[in-house]
Amino acid sequence: MARFIFITGGVVSSLGKGLMAASLAALLQARGYRVRIRKFDPYLNVDPGTMSPYQHGEVYVTDDGAETDLDLGHYERFTGVAARQSDNVTSGRIYQQIIQRERRGDYLGATVQVIPHVTDAIKAFALAETDDLDFVLCEIGGTVGDIESLPFIEAIRQLRNDLGRGNSVSIHVTLVPYIAAAGELKTKPTQHSVRELAALGVQPDVLVCRCEQPLPAGERAKIALFCNVPTDAVVPALDAKSIYAVPEQYHQEGLDEAVLNAFGIEPGAKPDLSRWTDITDRLTNPEGEVTVGVVGKYVGLQDAYKSLNEALVHGGIANRVKVNVRWIDAEVFEHPDSDVAQHLEPLHAILVPGAFGERGAEGKIASVKFARERGVPYFGICFGMQMACIEGARNLAGIDKASSTEFGPTEEPVVGIITEWMTAEGVQKREAGGDLGGTMRLGAYEAKLDGNSVVSSIYGGTDISERHRHRYEVNTGYRDALEKGGLVFSGMSPDGMLPEIVERPDHPWFVGVQFHPELKSKPFEPHPLFASFIAAAVKKSRLV
Repeated sequence: MARFIFITGGVVSSLGKGLMAASLAALLQARGYRVRIRKFDPYLNVDPGTMSPYQHGEVYVTDDGAETDLDLGHYERFTGVAARQSDNVTSGRIYQQIIQRERRGDYLGATVQVIPHVTDAIKAFALAETDDLDFVLCEIGGTVGDIESLPFIEAIRQLRNDLGRGNSVSIHVTLVPYIAAAGELKTKPTQHSVRELAALGVQPDVLVCRCEQPLPAGERAKIALFCNVPTDAVVPALDAKSIYAVPEQYHQEGLDEAVLNAFGIEPGAKPDLSRWTDITDRLTNPEGEVTVGVVGKYVGLQDAYKSLNEALVHGGIANRVKVNVRWIDAEVFEHPDSDVAQHLEPLHAILVPGAFGERGAEGKIASVKFARERGVPYFGICFGMQMACIEGARNLAGIDKASSTEFGPTEEPVVGIITEWMTAEGVQKREAGGDLGGTMRLGAYEAKLDGNSVVSSIYGGTDISERHRHRYEVNTGYRDALEKGGLVFSGMSPDGMLPEIVERPDHPWFVGVQFHPELKSKPFEPHPLFASFIAAAVKKSRLV
């Protein structure tokens, strides 16, 4: 039977519950345990798929096509365990399922209530698909005291009773603020937060205390006394130089031992953290550095590109170099007096990430042109691949009006929704095969690579599977014209109908992919495309 670890947050938001959960899972893995992490989000959206990046950051996509919270990216990057649809649930999804059941008459006329119907649905979600696991970590979004979180806290209370003693542990992440004027750390916010949680029927077993200054033994003992936990179960959490140093830092502070002790499990031998030691060594002692420009539309909010940023770091880890990311708003290149070279010449590589909508598109096309003409390594992801195709069509294939139907009606739809350009027979064939046709492609799809291509040498093979999140595709009707201009279609869907990868073999490094490789990159297993891209940036830096 799996044991459950319930993670709540108090005092303020953004304390790093997700990072703590991911780090704890990694520590338990290092001790030989099988783990899975789940995220309960209290908001009423069914999923974050339609939420603005300014509201919620990136949408993390799983192999099975779920649009989920960005914390699931942390979970995968730290554990290597592929997230699933069943690992993220929202209040909206739970209420949607309950209302659908009520409309079908499944409740046989009973009054549908938060208790037991909503809490039962939350518990069922937590308990599903856990037979092959040692520990299931369940992170509750939001902060204790939020109205939205109350059904989830109540479900935890019930689950802890249902599971019985020794089968669940509650971890509460709180803030111990430092008041500079007084020169003191203050424990009262933590005390109040624990009291609020206990009043809801959940007594924490372990407290993780975020603080800017070291937490002295006296303050730890005080927190333990007033919050009814052992002193060893009060775990300080100071800021780390890198998120990948956090697992080792938590181990040094005794988090994994405190959790195992709370379960009544003898911690045993120390965990093997050698791969985390190697990662932090590579980050702390790089043998060089490169600067990569990311030309996007949400550059003021890096959470919108969380997985992308981490994948670039992983590429640096693979090459033992520091990657300096320069975020560039694509719209700056659309001003009549803008000097593209001024912004892009200092860079060792250029990346155009995924996006939706027309804003900044012409600036991204200008970036592609600069990279192509100047021999700067270029990586186009999803929208970035589409812009590379439009740039090639306009400037090398003589198709001056090349555009995307996403931007409005166009005479030359180099990019469009599949139903806009594929033959009726082809669309029917794909729909009969279970593909999504003209709707959004979500989740993992296979692709076949040209055996003589640059990307096949990067992957070390010709059969790949990558995650998608997009509606628009490059129109294969323009393939011949684009390839005459040097842009080779080196990866296609297995049925040969959809372009998955384009490249320029005559360029130092020029690759566009329709999928999102950043979603599968990990610090201990950098994605091969990012490792190769940063290697090309290193080579470029040595030529400057």
